[in-house]
Amino acid sequence: MQQDDQHLIETTLSSEILAQGKMLTARYDQVRLPNGQVSGREYVLHPGAVVVVAINAQGEVVLERQFRYPLKQVFIELPAGKIDPGESILTTGQRELEEETGYVATEWVKLGVQHPCIGYSNEVIHIYLATQLQLGVHQRDEDEAMDVFCWPFSQVMQAIDQGQITDSKTLGALLMAERYLKRHPMDGVRLD
Repeated sequence: MQQDDQHLIETTLSSEILAQGKMLTARYDQVRLPNGQVSGREYVLHPGAVVVVAINAQGEVVLERQFRYPLKQVFIELPAGKIDPGESILTTGQRELEEETGYVATEWVKLGVQHPCIGYSNEVIHIYLATQLQLGVHQRDEDEAMDVFCWPFSQVMQAIDQGQITDSKTLGALLMAERYLKRHPMDGVRLD
């Protein structure tokens, strides 16, 4: 559906860096609103990331348990990571899957993208389904600690229903994978 969005567009009047980190940049922009008024927008620039729904020959999803410092809590997540400068999106997914879990996949399907924090970040997360897995040895960074395990797809969906999986990138990716797998069934993958 094509629409004229001009009545919704905000125009940047000025922009300043509030903080510059190793990966993230916080900015403050003054903008002209569609009604002519001036307002401010704080947001974070992010390099982008890739999340991988990796499914093994038994129809199980590869998952990670990892401590996330901002919330001081362990979360169940899919393998994922940020896009390095000059790196293709698919290469990021392949690298992160192998580094974090030890798995290498020969079949990759791009499921789509998600924008997890549209109110305060420009982050884009690319979502892939990876199959035909071979297990090797993980190559995690020195500052990464995680448990890797596999659950049947139906158990993963139950964990979502029970509030055990709450990470937004994982939720979005699993929803897209479930929709894809309903249209393209895989041997051994039970969705219910």
